[in-house]
Amino acid sequence: MMKKFLLVVCGSFVGVTLALTVFVFSAIIFSVVLVSMGDKSGTTVVSDHSILHLDLNGVIEERGGKNNLDFVAMLQGDDTKKVGLNTMVEAIKKAKDDEKIDGIYIECGGVAAEPATLMAVRRALVDFKKSGKFIYSYAHEGYAQGDYYLASVADSMFLNPVGAVDVHGLVSANTYPKPLLDKLGVEMQVVRVGTFKSAVEPYMVNEMSDANRLQKEVYLGSIWNSMVEGMAASRKISTEKFNQMADSVMVTWPADSFVKNKLVDKLCYRNEFEDRLKKLTNVDADKDLNLVTPSQLAGDLDAEQSGSGKIAVLYAVGEIDGQVSPMGSNDGINSEVIAETVRELIDDEDVAALVLRVNSPGGSAFGSEQMWKALDDFKKSGKPFVVSMGDYAASGGYYISCGADRIFAEPTTITGSIGIFGMIPCTQELMENKLGINTYVVKTNENADMGLTSKRLTPVQYNAMQNMVNLGYEQFTKHCADGRHVTQDSIKVIAEGRVWDGATAQKIGLVDELGGLDAAIKWAAKKANLGDDYVTQNYPAPVNEFENMMEQYMVSKYESRMQGEMGFLYEYHKMIQRILGRQHVLCLMEETVIK
Repeated sequence: MMKKFLLVVCGSFVGVTLALTVFVFSAIIFSVVLVSMGDKSGTTVVSDHSILHLDLNGVIEERGGKNNLDFVAMLQGDDTKKVGLNTMVEAIKKAKDDEKIDGIYIECGGVAAEPATLMAVRRALVDFKKSGKFIYSYAHEGYAQGDYYLASVADSMFLNPVGAVDVHGLVSANTYPKPLLDKLGVEMQVVRVGTFKSAVEPYMVNEMSDANRLQKEVYLGSIWNSMVEGMAASRKISTEKFNQMADSVMVTWPADSFVKNKLVDKLCYRNEFEDRLKKLTNVDADKDLNLVTPSQLAGDLDAEQSGSGKIAVLYAVGEIDGQVSPMGSNDGINSEVIAETVRELIDDEDVAALVLRVNSPGGSAFGSEQMWKALDDFKKSGKPFVVSMGDYAASGGYYISCGADRIFAEPTTITGSIGIFGMIPCTQELMENKLGINTYVVKTNENADMGLTSKRLTPVQYNAMQNMVNLGYEQFTKHCADGRHVTQDSIKVIAEGRVWDGATAQKIGLVDELGGLDAAIKWAAKKANLGDDYVTQNYPAPVNEFENMMEQYMVSKYESRMQGEMGFLYEYHKMIQRILGRQHVLCLMEETVIK
C-alpha cells in the first residue's frame, strides 16, 4: 500500500514538474520574442515600391500596442489577427506621405469591427486617395459587409471567380433570459429611470418592448443610411438600387453578377491579382510583393513623447468597473486608474490638453461619477478637455463625456442612453423551492438583511432603492445639462435612457461635431494655442505585455476547461455570473451587437 502511495505521489510530482517546466520554457521564449519585437518597433525599413497591406481577416481593436500578435491565441491554434484602430489609421496616414509606398492592398476576409470603427478607417482611406496612389482590394472567398464598406473606396475591386459579396443591411439581436431565470428560480428585482432604458428589459419581460424597438429602428436606420451612402457613391450606384440589391440575398448570386451590377470590377484568382500588383509596382514576376503591415509602418504609438505642447490621449475602453475575470483581471475601464491618471495630467506642466477617447457602453454609476469629477477638475484647471467617441459612448460612457469643451463622434457612434438602473438578484425561489435550502436570519434592525440575495426586497427596501436610482438620474441629467449648457428639463426630454446614433445626437445637441480622433486632437491643439507644434501621448500606460499574456493564457485555460465540462450551458452560466457579479446600480446600455 505504501509503495503504491509513493508511486502515485512521485508520478504526480513528475507531472507537475514537467508541466511547470514546459510553461516556464514557453514563457521565456515568448518574453524573448516580445522583447525582440519591442526593440524593432518603429524601426522598420521600407523598401522602394512597397505596398501597405491591410489584412481584414481579423479584429480591429480600439487601441493597438507595440505588436499585434496574440500569443495566447497562437498557443491555442487560433490564427485570428488583431490590429488597433489607431495603428491602422496612423499607418494609412504615413503611407500617404511615404514616397516608398506605392499604394494600399486591402485583403478582405471577414473583418470584425463595429460601424464607427469601420467609418474611421474608411475616412482615412478616402483621404489617402488624395495622394494619387492606388488602392486595390481582393477577396478570396468573398466580401463580408464590413469588408465591402471599407473596400468600396478602392480604385479597383477584385473577387475570386467563385467568391461572393454579402451586403445585407444591419441587424441587432438581443436575448431575453427571463424565462430561463424563472425556471432557475432567480428573480431580478429591477428599479430604473427611463422608458427607453432597455438594459434591464430582458430581465423584466419575455419580449422586446415597443419603446426599445422604436429606438433600435431609428438608430439602426440612420447608421445604415450613412454606410449605404458611402458604398453607393464609391461604386457609382444609386442608393435605391444598392438597397434593392442588399434585399436580394446577393450572397447567393453567381460571381459574374457582381461584375454586371458594378459591385466589383473584375474576377480573378489570387495569383493573377498579385501579378497585377507586381506589374503596378515594378516587381519582378518571380519576386514577392513588398508588403508592409500597419504595425510596421505605424511603429510604437505608445512610445514616450517628451517636451511641452503635449496632448494627452486617454483611452476609456470597455465596461466601467465591469466584472472581474476568474483570474482577477478586468478588461474594461478601471475608474480608479482613469481618475488617478487624469489627476496626474492636471499636474503635468507638459500636458496642454486632454482628449478622452471613449468606447464604452457604460457600467458602474459610482465609477462613472468618480471619473466625471476628475475630468471636471481637469477642465477647471484651464486646460482644454475634448471627447472623441468611438463605437459606443453610451450611458456611463456619456456620463464621463458630457462635461467636455467639445464632443466629437462618428455618425455611426452609439451614444446617449442617459438613464440609470438598479438590479438586485433574488435567489429565494431557487434556494427554497428548487434546491431545498432555507435561509433564516436574526437581525438587530429592520433592514439589516437588505443585502442578502436569498431574501426578496421588502416594499420599504424596494422604494429606498428606487429613491436612490432617482437621485442618481437627477445627478446624471444635471451633469449633462451643465456640460451641454442647457436646462436640465431639456436634457430629460432626450434622456429617458434612449440610445441615439451620432448623427442624430449632433442634431439634438448631445454631440458638437462629427469626426474621428484626429479631428478631436486638432481641435484640442487649436484650443490650447499649439498650432501644429505638438505631440500626442497615449494613456494609461500599456500593461506589461508578458504578464498580460500569461494572465490571458491562464484565463483561457480556465474557460476551456469550463466549456468542456458544461458544453453549451457554459454561455448561460457566464451570463448569470455576469449578472450576479455586477454592481447593483449601473449606468449601462443593453448588450448590443450590430451586424
